[in-house]
Amino acid sequence: MSVPAIFDEEMKEIVESFIIETKELLEKLDNDLIELEKRPEDTELLNAIFRYVHTIKGTSSFIGFEQMSELTHKFEDILNKLRKGELKVRPDIMDVMLEAFDLMKILLSKLEAKDLSPIEIENVVAKFEKISRGEIIGDEESSEIKVEQDLSENNEKLTEEQSTSQKAQTKVIDKTIRIDVERLDELMNLVGELVLGRNRLSQIISNVVEKFEGETLARELIDTVSQVDYLTSELQNVVMRARMLPIAKVFSKFPRLVRDLSREMNKEVELFIYGEETEVDKSVIEYIHDPLVHIIRNAIDHGIEPPEERKKLGKPEKGKVILKAEHEGNYIVISVEDDGRGIDPEKIRRKAIEKKLLTEQEAMSISDKDILNFIFIPGFSTASKVTNVSGRGVGLDVVKANITKLNGMIDVQSTPGHGTKFILKLPLTLAIIQGLLVNVCDEIFIIPLSSVIEVVRIKQEQIHRIKNKEMIRLRDSVLPLVRLEQIFNLKTNGDEKKYLYIVVLGLAEKKLGVVVDGLIGQKEVVIKSLGSYLNNTRGIAGATILGDGTVRMIIDVAQIFKMSAENSFSFIV
Repeated sequence: MSVPAIFDEEMKEIVESFIIETKELLEKLDNDLIELEKRPEDTELLNAIFRYVHTIKGTSSFIGFEQMSELTHKFEDILNKLRKGELKVRPDIMDVMLEAFDLMKILLSKLEAKDLSPIEIENVVAKFEKISRGEIIGDEESSEIKVEQDLSENNEKLTEEQSTSQKAQTKVIDKTIRIDVERLDELMNLVGELVLGRNRLSQIISNVVEKFEGETLARELIDTVSQVDYLTSELQNVVMRARMLPIAKVFSKFPRLVRDLSREMNKEVELFIYGEETEVDKSVIEYIHDPLVHIIRNAIDHGIEPPEERKKLGKPEKGKVILKAEHEGNYIVISVEDDGRGIDPEKIRRKAIEKKLLTEQEAMSISDKDILNFIFIPGFSTASKVTNVSGRGVGLDVVKANITKLNGMIDVQSTPGHGTKFILKLPLTLAIIQGLLVNVCDEIFIIPLSSVIEVVRIKQEQIHRIKNKEMIRLRDSVLPLVRLEQIFNLKTNGDEKKYLYIVVLGLAEKKLGVVVDGLIGQKEVVIKSLGSYLNNTRGIAGATILGDGTVRMIIDVAQIFKMSAENSFSFIV
């Protein structure tokens, strides 16, 4: 069987380059097509869309990617008529352009998988041809559209704008370079080793200064170590920034999602996006797309009311969804807020009792805020009917699963009749973390600070036992406790301390208190793998080397929660 010419060895580099470039162009198209519907008179935006499609058409034709070439050729014809004023942006034209865009994504993914089997594009091509002839898609009579002739000087203006924009684009391209992610990972690993060395050096120098304080060599050594410390921190920041991507990479997909769902459900919803320039590590970006999709779908399906219902309630007919990202220390905080009907805590209580998750007495004793966390239980749904979008009880458990993988936290705030807000708090990076050093039975453990909500000091008598499980009353909630010495079988000296420290951990929507003997401090640590032999040690995420040269274990927060749950703790807070 002969290999298609497009997959010849000499074409390999060209095809790979085409795939990378087209992916970038499709990301821009995804957002710009939705913007065009909002700003149909924006000539600059229309020119940009035309250039993207034109570029894809030209290269796909050159490499012999026939279906992509045919589809983009028809697409380009319509865009050209829109640019010349021979057509005006209409909902039916937007629908067909978005259909074509979806087919372009499918064709590209098939090319990436080295599959050139044809897909059905004839229907969309035929629609483009009808539009080109002046027909309205979806109108049974296919009425003719009046064509406005464009002035030749306007054409010259468009050409001039296009030329200027292409020059600007060339300048941007000259300043960028594509690099394999594996190389960045290697660089990050080396920087991690350098940070460990820096920490060790800082510890040694403090001992040297104590012994030779006041001597010239000691002062010079301190200055040199300070410079190495500064340069290491700067290098670490630069490498971490190299792995960072703007969250717009994820956010840009949601205007289309909101548009399609709104039309499907006959609702009017406007999406507002803030903070799309906020940067986050590539490894984190891979996990947050699905959770955000589920939350936004739920907001439109369950949250936002139909226009007539909103009107009766005195709300604007058009619903609002706000998607926002911002940095908060070493975390990224993403929130999704809607102005819909909100979540009724009484409905959740009734459903929890019906599903035998709680007794009536337990349900009544849980606060409205805490009962909201039941929406994350798999299969739990208060929807009165199942739709194509939601109501099966699948979705928010996926949100929880992905946030758990990142050791992140979820908070839900809802006011019935006014709306709901989901807040996701995630670590910026998973390689170098801020850690809280704690003492347990004369052993030092490190807890990722991204999972720490607060630390409280309590007296022994404040710990209560319910069904032989330890817990404390923390403000208006019951907080289950776990002891690391029990989880890791550590030997205690038998002394009962008057005071204990409780490190309150958050994971997705759950909370857990970890009992420790003492707090040592906060440190930036590099997570190192334990190797294949010890890699499956439960409760341990990895290890790090502290400044004194000792190897210390880093707690795996997700596994600590899991191990505690296996021990019959009930997380209702």
